[in-house]
Amino acid sequence: MKKTDWFTHARFGMFIHWGIYAIPARGEWVRSIERITVEDYQPHFDNFDPVDYDPVAWAKAAKYAGMKYAVLTAKHHDGFCLFDSKLTDYKATNTKAGRDLIKEYVDAFRAEGIKIGLYYSLIDWHHPDYPHYGDKIHPMRDNEAYKDYKYNFDNYLKYMHGQVEELCTNYGQIDLFWFDFSYDDMHGEKWKATELVRMIRGYWPDVLIDNRLDGHGSDGYGPMESDIPYEYAGDYVSPEQIIPLDGIRDKNGQPMLWEACITMNGHWGYHATDRNYKPADMCIRKLVECVSKGGNLLLNVGPDAKGNIPKESLNILEKIGEWMQQNSESIYGCGYADLPKPEYGRITRNGKILYYHIMENQIGAVPLTGIKPEEIKRMWYVASGAEMQPSDAWYLYAHKDVTFISFGDSPILPDMVDTVVGVELY
Repeated sequence: MKKTDWFTHARFGMFIHWGIYAIPARGEWVRSIERITVEDYQPHFDNFDPVDYDPVAWAKAAKYAGMKYAVLTAKHHDGFCLFDSKLTDYKATNTKAGRDLIKEYVDAFRAEGIKIGLYYSLIDWHHPDYPHYGDKIHPMRDNEAYKDYKYNFDNYLKYMHGQVEELCTNYGQIDLFWFDFSYDDMHGEKWKATELVRMIRGYWPDVLIDNRLDGHGSDGYGPMESDIPYEYAGDYVSPEQIIPLDGIRDKNGQPMLWEACITMNGHWGYHATDRNYKPADMCIRKLVECVSKGGNLLLNVGPDAKGNIPKESLNILEKIGEWMQQNSESIYGCGYADLPKPEYGRITRNGKILYYHIMENQIGAVPLTGIKPEEIKRMWYVASGAEMQPSDAWYLYAHKDVTFISFGDSPILPDMVDTVVGVELY
């Protein structure tokens, strides 16, 4: 069994961006965008009091939606830690929360059978030895007061590696590490990436690691594109806010593991006025698209300062879950069909079973493109398990080599979001 088998079977995960940036409620990049000093950002630390934080409820919402793994921001770019790190005072245990929020997350999601992922930012706008002035994205990048400030980057690397080791050793098995992010000359061995990965795999040999120790979701895939076996290349590619046009393949044309990380609205962290939520129907169809192209979907939620996942997000997760209750067999363990994409939707495949995802009403019977009638062992309507037979409608006389199906006299599909038909081949 490959260490990646659970990942390719899961296909659907929950991303959770949460931290003290939920208080200003203008997204997780607020410090950088508004060039906020450490001193001016401090009140958010002082006021962080997530009285409604209930990771059990989060886990149940993820499970109902059909998500098989989750990734929570243990530390984001602002340097604030949700875990009880011994290497900093800038952590949840020193806020009004007064406890290790990562431990509660791990315990709750593990109890629901959901794989545990931890996000850790390679950059840190709070640490004094992370470069300030002249950096591309640091809040103080153009603050003249830091122009001649002396940094000890090795000291920062010691800190960063030490915190990752804490995450490896304090919470039991970690299934996935999600590092973010590399940019400009800050990539690869700048992070002492080989040493970092060796340390992680020394604790958890089968842990999955994304590709962002060197690459980033918007600027290529780093050494995963290369034939050179960098130890820090990662186990999968992490495109951000885009679903690859044709999936992702290496230079030899072989499929690569990938996961599209997508926001529900326009921000990762909680944003009080961003109500541009993607409808549940769209999220379902985009999940299907990812799977049909051999990838996963990591769908984000951004809890508010009190620890509540926004109601809009919960409603979307519930609707996705309702569809998944009936159709998850067309998602879990599925991937490329290696057949032409039908005009009306997508095809996913699990071995000899094809799943036709029909997303548009058709005139007359629906063609199951790419297969002939004699290749079919059985067909069924996935939502109910009801047997289906090839249509023999009179108007199909000119298409004897194509399989057609019918859902009855109604021109409207049984499920207007995505009606799924299973086809087992001989």
